[in-house]
Amino acid sequence: MRRDIEFQTEDGVTLRGWFFPGTDANGPAPTVIMAHGFTATREIFLDDFAEVFAAAGVNVIVYDHRNFGVSDGEPRSHADPWAQINGYRDAITWAQTLPEVDAERIGIWGSSYSGGHVLQVAAIDRRVKCVVSQVPLTYGLETAQRLIRGDMWAGLRAAFNGDRASRAKGEPGARMPVTAPEGEPSALPTADTYAFFTQFEKEHETNWKNEVTLHSIEMFTEYEPASYIARIAPTPLLLVVAREDHLTPFDLTARAFEAALEPKKLLVLPGGHFDAYTGEPFETSSAVQRDWFLEHL
Repeated sequence: MRRDIEFQTEDGVTLRGWFFPGTDANGPAPTVIMAHGFTATREIFLDDFAEVFAAAGVNVIVYDHRNFGVSDGEPRSHADPWAQINGYRDAITWAQTLPEVDAERIGIWGSSYSGGHVLQVAAIDRRVKCVVSQVPLTYGLETAQRLIRGDMWAGLRAAFNGDRASRAKGEPGARMPVTAPEGEPSALPTADTYAFFTQFEKEHETNWKNEVTLHSIEMFTEYEPASYIARIAPTPLLLVVAREDHLTPFDLTARAFEAALEPKKLLVLPGGHFDAYTGEPFETSSAVQRDWFLEHL
């Protein structure tokens, strides 16, 4: 039975989430730490993955990034990738204090934006003994250049600069929708993004908010997780990709995988970016991910 948890970041922000105890775990057990992607919150299918891992005897910690969901932090709806990376590292530190947790058997899991985060955390933090990165952002600028038309970039960069000037004066930063109907401005301008989030809102209770700071988008364009991927070894890496993914494009992720060193494994799923969370792709992928953690933790 999962329980609510909270812990502090090094700079004093309270992060909140769930602890899923490993089924039939006898004494301290291996533990996986999970967080979601760009603006997403814990209830958007992360519990499904956590339940699969926990049923195999692995503890799971799922939490919301700072500034999102049930976690504290200001400004709200602000996705700072480096602050989120540090959140993973703070979660590891906290997890290692728990009596249920084997401090020497910590794995990390991330998807989409946080799929990029876990690549970096695994590369720099040797407390991590195993990593699963699902449909990750790997090359921020190239990804953004595929999502945003070339003739829009001059105006976008001008907006970034204007937003910086406003924030320097103490004014609140600009915001925009995470997703919107086709043709309307948004941070993630793909039809499947809009369909995924609007459908989830119709069918579930959620703390997700359809807004993000403009500064978050600027940082997205500057974020290059793939530059760290060769440093992950010898920590085992499972990279999960979707063949028709155009939000975090398949070819970019495949290129990043080629730069990774052994031990590594690539799992290719059918469908697009959001298909990885549900249905047959989830059934296939979650089992492979579970087995990867069991093998290496």
